[in-house]
Amino acid sequence: MPTNRYGARPVKHLLPERHSWDLVLMKNDKLKKAALRRKYHVRKKVFGTPDRPRLLVFRSNRHIYAQIIDDVAGATLASASTKTKGLQDQLPNAGNKKAAGIIGEAVAKQALGVGIKCVRFDRNRYKFHGRIKALAEGARKAGLVF
Repeated sequence: MPTNRYGARPVKHLLPERHSWDLVLMKNDKLKKAALRRKYHVRKKVFGTPDRPRLLVFRSNRHIYAQIIDDVAGATLASASTKTKGLQDQLPNAGNKKAAGIIGEAVAKQALGVGIKCVRFDRNRYKFHGRIKALAEGARKAGLVF
């Protein structure tokens, strides 16, 4: 083993070897921490009240979910997703912008049925772009104000 000019071995051999999957896991941890940071950044500004509950959006690669939540009572007032039975038949592909627009309209109709007209939009760590924007436009088209 080569030594440095002081005759000591380098410390590198004492550290455990890094494998490629270790680097992938470290990268995933960084991505998860960044996503949580973005979520908390949005969430500390958006709070649902009985007068103006929040419209929460969650998206996965295949589906999109929307809920209207009163944070004071801790209750979900209305919800819709691409997995609900009535909407699942209308949507051949649940992971696109068209499906997001339909979900936005469905949650808005439920909210208007309960008596909710104004909401606060909680984009939940996602950019206001693509499917999130399509859901918001669908909800506005159906009559929700935000």
